[in-house]
Amino acid sequence: GTGGDDPRPYSEIVGAPGLAGRTCIGTSLGNFPLGAMNMKKIEIMGCGYIGLPTAVTFTLAGYTVCGFDINEKVVNSLNGGHIHIVEPGLQDALTKALATGRLHFSTKPEPADVFIICVQTPYRDTEEGKRVSDMRFVESAARSVGGVLRAGNLCVLESTSPPYSTRLVESIVSEVSGLPAEEFMTAHCPERIIPGRMLIELRENDRIVGATRPEAAEYAKEIYSPVVTKGTIRVTDDLTAEMCKLVENTFRDINIAYANELSKVCDRLGIDVFQLIKLANCHPRVNVHNPGVGVGGHCIAVDPWFIHEKFEDITPLIYQARLVNDSKPAWVADRVEKDVAPGSTVAVLGMSFKANIDDIRESPSVELAKILKERGYQVIACEPFIEGDVAGFANHTLDEALEQSDYAVITLMHDPFKAAKEKIAAKPHFDCVGLLEQ
Repeated sequence: GTGGDDPRPYSEIVGAPGLAGRTCIGTSLGNFPLGAMNMKKIEIMGCGYIGLPTAVTFTLAGYTVCGFDINEKVVNSLNGGHIHIVEPGLQDALTKALATGRLHFSTKPEPADVFIICVQTPYRDTEEGKRVSDMRFVESAARSVGGVLRAGNLCVLESTSPPYSTRLVESIVSEVSGLPAEEFMTAHCPERIIPGRMLIELRENDRIVGATRPEAAEYAKEIYSPVVTKGTIRVTDDLTAEMCKLVENTFRDINIAYANELSKVCDRLGIDVFQLIKLANCHPRVNVHNPGVGVGGHCIAVDPWFIHEKFEDITPLIYQARLVNDSKPAWVADRVEKDVAPGSTVAVLGMSFKANIDDIRESPSVELAKILKERGYQVIACEPFIEGDVAGFANHTLDEALEQSDYAVITLMHDPFKAAKEKIAAKPHFDCVGLLEQ
């Protein structure tokens, strides 16, 4: 009943909405007073793209930190001082954090004062063809927290989730721990960082903290205060905090969908969409996004579904924007087919979901490569930020990809591609992102 099949709203499953009716417990909880300085240990649940930078940042802010992950290979690598993702500055930061003696990683949950859940929240497709949130990883993390939670602890959900997910976590932790919800605290503080700037944005971006009990939100604010050195920590209720992250990414998704539709219109008109957008943006109240091959990543391509899932009848715009962006790789494949016949070798220049990173989650470039392969093209990849094959495609250097292909599709604004614009332009190509106009 937590993945979208239960007909009841989350409010009926895990509690009534709003702050009313919840018991406030003052400024302390049992023998555990509020205040960041009293927090001795923080446990990060999940050491992936969000959890690892978070663990390192909290350590460097002065906390003792345990990074929990079920992947033994990842844990061994991190304890050995080696990161398993690509992120500027993260390797050096991990080295410094481990040198403090306050950071370690474990495959077993440990007792702590604060637990921060940083696991993935993908979507899944139901038999009825609906796209809904997959809360299995959050639920598993909550059960792990419940197994070691003590009275007075704080559990923070950072994973981007549908409304009422924080209360779902609270109910699971309460059930597993045997503690009533009034004896520990739960809050939501959605991550708001992007690959390539994680360590900077963890410190400088504003953070939203929400909870059903005001003192829990204030408590969480104090915990994050030593970390957020430039941004502002804004306190609200749990539902508003959950919706805030979803609204931010849905806003961007809708604007990108408009740009992607414009690219189709301009292609039919035979005009340059990038020049058109540049001219339109000369208006002081207009800021049209640039189009691309679609929308990827674990936020913009996912979060709008979490709103639509709960409010299908009143969110047609959100739904249509998702359809537009999800269909863009197929449209690009159609466009390629106008220039070069199946059987030809096509190089996809860029396989990650955004420029200058190694993350291919929900990557529209990968989807494009798969579609082209299904249509009979010989597809080779060029992804300079990933070593080895990418999503089942042979990965080549840029020179190799251009030399061995009949046609190139430019899908990302990677810096190495910008530096080789003339070389790329000499190849028959389709530029999805306007790289050659930079």
